[in-house]
This record gives sequence, structure tokens and C-alpha cells, in this order.
Amino acid sequence: MTASPMAAPESAHEQAQALVSAVERIVLGRRSAVELTVAAVISGGHVLIEDVPGSGKTTMARALAQALGGTFRRVQATADLMPADITGSSVWEPARSAFSFVPGPLFANVVLVDELNRASPRTQSALLEAMDEAAVTVDGVRHLLPDPFVLLATQNPFEQWGTYPLPEGQMDRFTALVHPGLNAEDVERQIVRDQLVAPTVDLLRPVMHVGDLPALRRAVRGTHVSDGVLGYAVSIVGATRTYPGVAIGASTRAAIALVRCAQARTVLQGRPHVLPDDIKALAVAVLGHRLVLAGDDGGHARGQQVIADIVAKVPAPLLGA
Repeated sequence: MTASPMAAPESAHEQAQALVSAVERIVLGRRSAVELTVAAVISGGHVLIEDVPGSGKTTMARALAQALGGTFRRVQATADLMPADITGSSVWEPARSAFSFVPGPLFANVVLVDELNRASPRTQSALLEAMDEAAVTVDGVRHLLPDPFVLLATQNPFEQWGTYPLPEGQMDRFTALVHPGLNAEDVERQIVRDQLVAPTVDLLRPVMHVGDLPALRRAVRGTHVSDGVLGYAVSIVGATRTYPGVAIGASTRAAIALVRCAQARTVLQGRPHVLPDDIKALAVAVLGHRLVLAGDDGGHARGQQVIADIVAKVPAPLLGA
């Protein structure tokens, strides 16, 4: 695919806002969750959406995939799902007397893995290379995934029956953990009314060409970040490594994800440079799920509270610093 030219800042802002507006037409009353999801995707990352069953996780992921356009595949994670079921496998062709590779559902622009933590650790680990390098290796041969490649995954809370905790390396590859949360009663009433005839997400049409996403991502990464704001983000990440009760703090990958996501938030809001408030607003969602805490029970509430405490203590730089 030929790369699209870099989008102008105004165009990038309009494209990002168009994605938010499209998803929000389907996912009512959850603008902050929608903006966070879009920001993570246009920053170049992948998104994990966590909530109880029936709360709209899959609908949010499908809505974003529909709005982006491009090829879309959905994988339902189960305990007996095997790595080859998602990466693909080599199949013997008698006519050629040779093996040929048959791509799995990962070979799409947008892939939704529903209830990811119902898959076994072995199958979960098959996603690591795809999430980090946009490629999979099967029988010693490396195959590149389509560009762009976006992984959207949902998971039920760890305490739900029949789930496996995601390995630390995989959690670190998710740019953000999104909690859609509960709807207000009037919003829920409207959702029920809208869904009586058919799922509203089926009616959503793309608002951009998926081939424009790489250019939008380049525009996001070109957004100005001052030394002071970058240092602020790195200081927050560094503080997680010495915080009492934290066994493993956030990684350098986490610091990069935080700054890139802040750049995306800046584009969404139509500003020319990242502010300390962008870092503050995103720190919990980008960093909280990456921490490994002593006596961790598999949930993320404690890690998110640690990040909130750190953000409250680390001094923010003055504007223009």
C-alpha cells in the first residue's frame, strides 16, 4: 500500500473527531471512554476494554472498527482456542507437494478479540508478536500483518468464572485499559429503545478510509511535546518503580505510550502542543494496568490508585517549560 501524505493538523483533528462522533452515535453516554479508545488507536496502539458482560464492550470495539473501514475480523476467545486458530497455519497441498500458509483472522486491519482472558495463556501469548511488530511467525517464517493493524480486545473482570489473567508482557502492549462504566437511566432507556429493532452498530458506515490511518498517526506523532512535559511523563513512570508495594513498575514502553497517547488527545482537542493536563488525564488509563503489585489478585483497581497517587505527588511543569 502506498503511504498517504501526512495530514495537516486541521485535517487530523477533523478525522479524529469524526471517529469519536461516529462511535458515540452507537455507544451513547460514554464520551470519555470513546475519546480514550480513539486516542489510543490513532496514537498507534491497541486497546483493552474491560467491564462486566453485557456492558457494551464488544459494541464499542465493533463501532470503532466500522467507523475506520478496512478489513475486519472477530475472534471469540475460548479455553480451547489454539494459537494457529488466530495466526494461521501451514497446509499441505498435494498438487504442489508443498506447504502453503493460510492466514488466520489476525490478517486484517482491525481485529476484535472478544473476551480475550477466556483464552489460555498459550493462545494469549500468540498475540505478542502481532501487537508489538505487526507480524506473526509460523513454522519459522515471518509474515507481516496488514498496515495499519489495530487490535481491540475485550475482557471480563478477572474474578468472573473461567478466565485467565493476561501475562504482564501482553498487558504492557495495550496502550490503554478502557472501562466503559454504567449508563445513566435515561441513556440506558434510549439504548434499549434503539436496539429493539436491530443492533445499531450494523447501520454504522465508515467515516474515513483505513488507508488514511497511518498518515493520521504520523500527524499525531508530529505534535509538539516540550522537554518539560516529556520529562513530567517520564518522572511519573519512574515513580512507579519505587512506589511501596509495587513489584514491577511501568516500562519504557509505557512512557512512550503515555506521551504518544497525550499527543493524540492534543490532536482530538485541536491544540498545537501537549499540555501537562494531557499527561494527567491519561496516566491512570495508560499506566494502571501495567503495574505488578505485591499480592496482586489479578485486578487493576490497586494499580490505578497507585498511578492516581503518583500523579497527585509529582509536580507538573509550568506551561511553556
